[in-house]
Amino acid sequence: MILIISGGEIMKEIINTPNAPKPIGPYSQGVKIDKLLFISGQIPIDPATGSLVLSGVEAQTRRAMDNIKAILESCGAKMDNIVKTTIYLKRIDDFKFVNEVYEKYFSSGFPARAVIEVSNLPKKVDIEIEAIAVLD
Repeated sequence: MILIISGGEIMKEIINTPNAPKPIGPYSQGVKIDKLLFISGQIPIDPATGSLVLSGVEAQTRRAMDNIKAILESCGAKMDNIVKTTIYLKRIDDFKFVNEVYEKYFSSGFPARAVIEVSNLPKKVDIEIEAIAVLD
């Protein structure tokens, strides 16, 4: 798809990989516009089985981060290409446990980030993570 903005053309590409969960609604796993990749919120669904990972916030965080990593890799990118994440937590008290897992996914500095406590998330999971990356 080509978007026309202010007289210039911008390429918009819908990202879809079997290595991340299929969307559970009317959205894409990711949208690439030029060198920017917008990754939809990932919840802890195992793409191989379609099952939810519900065995604690640490395991849920790993699954959500692995889903993000799979989407990035489908575009030839790495976790260190991420410049911004937003984490939605059912309980802000889980923040320290999420951080222990989250920090292991980055090797060259951390992206900007917001963490927000919410009252409910899709499929009643404890965490959802979205990301924005700049591609090479």
